Amino acid sequence: MSDRPSIVLGVAGGIAAYKAVELLRRLSESGHDVTVVPTGAALRFVGAATWAALSGRPVADDLWAQVHEVPHVRLGQSADLVVVAPATADLMARAAAGLADDLLTAVLLTARCPVVFAPAMHTEMWEHPATRANVALLRERGVLVVEPAEGRLTGADSGQGRLPEPSELAELCRGLLAGTAPDLAGRRVVVSAGGTREHFDPVRFLGNRSSGKQGYALARAAAARGAEVVLVSSAALADPAGVRVVRVTSALELRDAVLAAAQGADAVVMAAAVADHRPVERFVTKRKKGARLTVELVQNPDVLSELVAARTSGQVLVGFAAETGDADGDVLTHARAKLTTKGCDLLVVNEVGEAGHPTGFEGDRNAATVLSSDGASYDIPLGSKDVLAHRVWDLVAQHWTGRVAATS
Repeated sequence: MSDRPSIVLGVAGGIAAYKAVELLRRLSESGHDVTVVPTGAALRFVGAATWAALSGRPVADDLWAQVHEVPHVRLGQSADLVVVAPATADLMARAAAGLADDLLTAVLLTARCPVVFAPAMHTEMWEHPATRANVALLRERGVLVVEPAEGRLTGADSGQGRLPEPSELAELCRGLLAGTAPDLAGRRVVVSAGGTREHFDPVRFLGNRSSGKQGYALARAAAARGAEVVLVSSAALADPAGVRVVRVTSALELRDAVLAAAQGADAVVMAAAVADHRPVERFVTKRKKGARLTVELVQNPDVLSELVAARTSGQVLVGFAAETGDADGDVLTHARAKLTTKGCDLLVVNEVGEAGHPTGFEGDRNAATVLSSDGASYDIPLGSKDVLAHRVWDLVAQHWTGRVAATS
């Protein structure tokens, strides 16, 4: 018996099946035993030889093969995770109805482990009331149905319905296998990420060093824990699996997108580094070098303060503060003053420095102190930005249940 986690990768019959080949490679190379269970239609897109070669295991595609081993029961019972990518409208309809007319749907009925569906289809199919009803039913039963990405579909079509990137799906799978609980199921959350750009001509802009990595980690963690996630982003990163991404560039665009998405949301996490100022005038032509250039600035709106003013009952608001100490006080002195001024529930405080600083902008690791409006503080030691993201959601969940207690 192998001690490696066992994954069943179900592949339904859609053109996005070719992307599941990359997902299989990533899962296999990260130390998982992966058994591929394609539908008959999926094998018309990618053949059994490809699946077998990359997984190093026989392909399970026939309900009537190896009957003495009862594969339709054994595979589901022994799996640590079942992920279906792509999950077509037809496959989800059959799964919602409890049909077991092929090996994959039979495995889905016997699985007692986490089950993930990664839908891929044309926008019209995804938005059809029948598909939406099937998705709602599957989610009600505990299945994690991730939101499809937006982008280029088959042919010239574009819209929501694109399979999330295999790298993001693999991250989601690893998080579930690590024991991530779906404790945010039924919650709708908004996360902002990235540094805004304030252009003063078609080429140049005022900006900052924010990569958006921490905001994306927050969105990814919330999706893995079952939340419906809207990510308002100015970053050039791949869309996290199961997250609806709204693209913005400037502070004003981010403000409008966040305020719209926040209506009815259970939590808003403002991880974006929003520019404090923007040029009063944007030139329509490139300013030539050689002459001294003066750019007049005007202050941008304070998005977090506007969220606090418009908040609804029970909504948890989280701010981020990138701080440095100075003659007037240390990092936490400035952060506590900001928490009082902003009026949010939690403030995640990063000490930042020049490029290469171990925390804050650009890197893959982060450390923070989280200040709470009730006076509590929480130190999060240096680690991956994913670990910090989960800790932030732990604190948000505690605010919902009223169980926040100081652990400084």
